[in-house]
Amino acid sequence: MSRSTTWSLHPRTHQRGAALLAAMVIVTIVVTIASSMVWQQWRAVQVESAERSVAQSQWILRGALDWGRLILRADSRTVDHLGEPWAVPLAEARISSFLASDQENTADSGPEAFLSGQIYDVAARFNLASLVDSTGEIDQAQLQALQRLCEYLSMSPSVADTLALAWRRAWLGRAADDPQMLAKLGGEEGRQKAPVMPQTVDQIVWLGVDAGVAERLRPYVTLIVDDQVPVNLNTAPREVLAAVLDVDLGRADRLVQYRQRNPFKDAGEVSNVLGNAAQPPGSNVSVTSSYFEITGRLRLEDSVMQKRYVVKRDGLNIRVLFETSASGMDMQAPQGAR
Repeated sequence: MSRSTTWSLHPRTHQRGAALLAAMVIVTIVVTIASSMVWQQWRAVQVESAERSVAQSQWILRGALDWGRLILRADSRTVDHLGEPWAVPLAEARISSFLASDQENTADSGPEAFLSGQIYDVAARFNLASLVDSTGEIDQAQLQALQRLCEYLSMSPSVADTLALAWRRAWLGRAADDPQMLAKLGGEEGRQKAPVMPQTVDQIVWLGVDAGVAERLRPYVTLIVDDQVPVNLNTAPREVLAAVLDVDLGRADRLVQYRQRNPFKDAGEVSNVLGNAAQPPGSNVSVTSSYFEITGRLRLEDSVMQKRYVVKRDGLNIRVLFETSASGMDMQAPQGAR
């Protein structure tokens, strides 16, 4: 082959190499785009699946609310105590077991999902909203009761002072449209500095206490705004009993042991148990309850979803005041309501 012939082949070789390189670049681009599309489609499917799972879980947990309403409506007694049907928890049960009567479903064909529930008496706890009266002033009797409760929980009584002062500012801030309340708050400057009024116990960190204090108080306090909730002597734990009755923990233990055998039929029985030396119970205690907390817990494989409903019972009417949800964690049951 002549030298001129060899030289004439070089351009063709270069053209083939450029074409191969261009093809490889195009293939790479196509693969990248296709991979991105596949990933986006997979992600969309995962998001849709997660949203559907959450929606289904929410509907299942509504069953716990319906169960709680049924139990509370059936309870027509005038005295509420821990020996009543509402205090018996709904044991964890596999959801598919409820389909056993269906010929097309068996206990093994359903998902590994388990539902449980519990009803708690909100009146078993100290209502933080009672720290401020209808005139916007701190109720000293209620403040002292909360101070005693903090002491029984091995916390400083100053926690009660912090909560009372901050709750008063939040309460006045909400009622600041009234000129008299605005003046008590310190005018517009005071309104600007007033904390946001919490709606649940988990939000009392807004009042200037840290999360650890809020968690320590949570089983023993509640927050029902715009209503007085007397402590139920038949359901409150000994720490709350001792705080509101101004007795030591030993006497409070005696009340707990007594009510296990004979639930109090009226608040006056407390004096009979503790003796004549005990102070007569005030209007901040009762033997009945109007507020309850219904908790539903759904365990699906390795995840947990829970929902809480705070309801008010007025005869056969069970009205939901508010609800909270949590997933991926186990919200501990209030100790005082057990």
